[in-house]
Amino acid sequence: MPATQVLLAWSGGKDAAWALHDLRQRDDVEVVALLTTVTREYARASMQGIRVDVLRAQAAAAGLPLLEAHIPARCGNDDYDAAMDQALAEAGSRWPGLRTAAFGDLFLADIRAYREQRLAAAGWELLTPLFGADTAALARQMQAGGLRAHLCCVDTQQLDARFAGRAFDHVLLGELPAGVDPCGENGEFHTCVQAGPMFASPLDLRRGETVLRDERFAYTDFSLATPRAI
Repeated sequence: MPATQVLLAWSGGKDAAWALHDLRQRDDVEVVALLTTVTREYARASMQGIRVDVLRAQAAAAGLPLLEAHIPARCGNDDYDAAMDQALAEAGSRWPGLRTAAFGDLFLADIRAYREQRLAAAGWELLTPLFGADTAALARQMQAGGLRAHLCCVDTQQLDARFAGRAFDHVLLGELPAGVDPCGENGEFHTCVQAGPMFASPLDLRRGETVLRDERFAYTDFSLATPRAI
């Protein structure tokens, strides 16, 4: 039986990257492309704030095409749903057998249910390979497996801004306050991946400044040390 083709939602962060690694260990699925949502005004990943050229470099390192769904900065549910519906339609046209989308969700059942509902309305199925994992064990597994990432966005209402820009490593895990999920699944933080078993070669990233936006989110900028034409 041929492997099921999969479109993987790509944020540029550790959960999406590890979901890609996990799916590539299986014989029953084949990830054929990545899909990311990009804020139109900033040319960055919508929540993580990762530059679009870094996202493209990640996709190139993973050996996969990157599809981009562009949304406005002040994006409501209707805007997001319309952009995703269009992206799914385009993906389905490019890969006629493609009707499964994967996400790196870990344990937020309401978000998973929302994705499942929206995908079903478009005639797609949902795959969440990491869902239900113990996040403390998963974080250690990622690090032991060679994943290298940095915190690129911190919700300062849940975690001190001093964590922004730090490496996602065992030292950080040991310093996270009680109640903060080791994988940031409650939105405490987001990451930017630069290396791991899902990439053919690591990205050379340069850390930039950290800025506070919306009086809440501390974003640390990461750019390609050697900008490339993509």
